[in-house]
Amino acid sequence: MQMDRRGLALSTTSASAATAYNRAIDRYFEYRLDTLKHVKAALEADPDFVMAHCLKGYLFMLFASTAVLDKAQAAHDTCRARLEAANAREATHVEALGAWIGGDVERTLQIWDRIVVEHPLDLLAVRLQHFALFWLGRSHALCGSVARVVSAWDESLPGYGNVLGMLAFGLEECGEYAAAEAHGRRAMADNAEDLWALHAVAHVLEMQGRRREGLIWLEYPADQWDDRNPFRGHLWWHRALFALELGQYDQVLALYDRSVQSDDFQFYLDVQNAASLLLRLEFQGRDVAERWKPLAEHAEAALDDHVLYFTDLHNVMALARDGRGEAAERLLASLRRQAAQRGGEAPETVARIIEPAARALLAHAEGRHAAAVELLLPIRYRLAPMGASHAQRDIFAQLLLECAIESEQWSLARSLVGERLTWGKDGMGTWLKFAQVLDGLGDGAGASNARTRAAEIATA
Repeated sequence: MQMDRRGLALSTTSASAATAYNRAIDRYFEYRLDTLKHVKAALEADPDFVMAHCLKGYLFMLFASTAVLDKAQAAHDTCRARLEAANAREATHVEALGAWIGGDVERTLQIWDRIVVEHPLDLLAVRLQHFALFWLGRSHALCGSVARVVSAWDESLPGYGNVLGMLAFGLEECGEYAAAEAHGRRAMADNAEDLWALHAVAHVLEMQGRRREGLIWLEYPADQWDDRNPFRGHLWWHRALFALELGQYDQVLALYDRSVQSDDFQFYLDVQNAASLLLRLEFQGRDVAERWKPLAEHAEAALDDHVLYFTDLHNVMALARDGRGEAAERLLASLRRQAAQRGGEAPETVARIIEPAARALLAHAEGRHAAAVELLLPIRYRLAPMGASHAQRDIFAQLLLECAIESEQWSLARSLVGERLTWGKDGMGTWLKFAQVLDGLGDGAGASNARTRAAEIATA
């Protein structure tokens, strides 16, 4: 019997298979491009190694695309055919993989819960549950799911820093910024290659408006993460946000062209990063030229690929900005059909949150700004089920403000921008929007002061 790096039993007698499996887990947690290569090595050493087959299926599911669902299913079928060789913990992982492939995320979470309760050192189960909760927008569960296992860990255990990094991100999403930053920095001290911990601290700095600190925190050479999967683009997206809030628009566009955009936008994060950054730039009056077109072309080729609501919305964003409203309508029709098939909360979530947000994007692109306000205003505090982080979902708060300004709803716009300033969203762009609103309200002196504040941020 072999063990993983935390002492949990693996159902293989091959030391080479166990070594390769442990290496694959380590590489997965560092977002390395060669993760699947190590899974393949484990299976070459032991073709009957159930947990390695299950990990292979999990990795395909993490692509969040129906395009690789058949590969995940094949891995699960192989697991099922060899299930007698698995131990009880591994068999439960196989059960979770099957539920996930079947689209029952709630049941998948419950199964991972059983694993984590009995085996708090199962780092893979902790991580998968953490990510699934993230894409459901469940901040407190995201934090709690990690907090409850921390007492079982200590510095002697490989992966301790990864647990702290996940805890840091959960704390940040719950507004516990000081604790989040402390845990995130401690995680980075444990493993400087832990990009999730690096990311958690970047979120703290973003949410607290610490823009120049954020630029320094993410000041790395352009090729720093070239051996990582597309998550690297999300880190560059965060750096671009800090630059955007300082009014460094040329740097933002340079970051977009160099490190955020993708050659094919096949990975969901690439779509989300690119579309939301381009729209943020447009809100600041920047011309993004033809950059929407390749995004829209990808979106139109993926109208039926529904896994994450947040990706669906960014596909709609790209289609709307490139004038492909009819394609966006087909995407929404497809999404409604898929939600009806999934059942549970999906139809209501799509009808009450996802579709109004999508239609607001379309209304904005078509110049129907008052209609966009009517769609967004009632749901502005109920966006969490679309998934992702507070920082990512902020694009819809910015969209609401932009449409309130464009439709000259000055009192509403003043309240919206005031809320942003109170919550620390006080970058250069927000102050310029405030100046625009105050001009609309006839407060020339206040507008001048707001523009002065914007200039001070840019030069501080």
